[in-house]
Amino acid sequence: MSCGFFGGNVLKLTEDIAILKPTFFASVPRLFNKFYDKINARLKEKSGAKGWLIQKAIAAKLYYLKNGQGFNHKFYDKVVFSKIKAFLGGNVRMMITGSAPISGDVLDFLKVAFSCPLTEGYGLTESGGGSTITFANDP
Repeated sequence: MSCGFFGGNVLKLTEDIAILKPTFFASVPRLFNKFYDKINARLKEKSGAKGWLIQKAIAAKLYYLKNGQGFNHKFYDKVVFSKIKAFLGGNVRMMITGSAPISGDVLDFLKVAFSCPLTEGYGLTESGGGSTITFANDP
């Protein structure tokens, strides 16, 4: 196992993450909300056929997630979401959040965007949020 930490400059956090290429990413909702905002801003810049494909991919994956069919799609993951996964280094297989509530829309979007489970920890810090997380395949 390797464990990495950011270099201390919050403005360069995404650069540090891309270099570290984590497979497991734990963070607070505030940071996940920033990722959500940044990714959505970039996606909204796309227009024409590329913009249409991105919106179709997001809608399809959210539909599958809501219907209990997971957050992976062979075509869309390769064509659209591989570029988004690169935002976190491309290797993330699981994410966890805790310390505060996270919006369901943000939670669902990040699950489909990064094609991996994003679980929520809850409870007292002393009891360990990881011992009370949601199921990885929980839609």
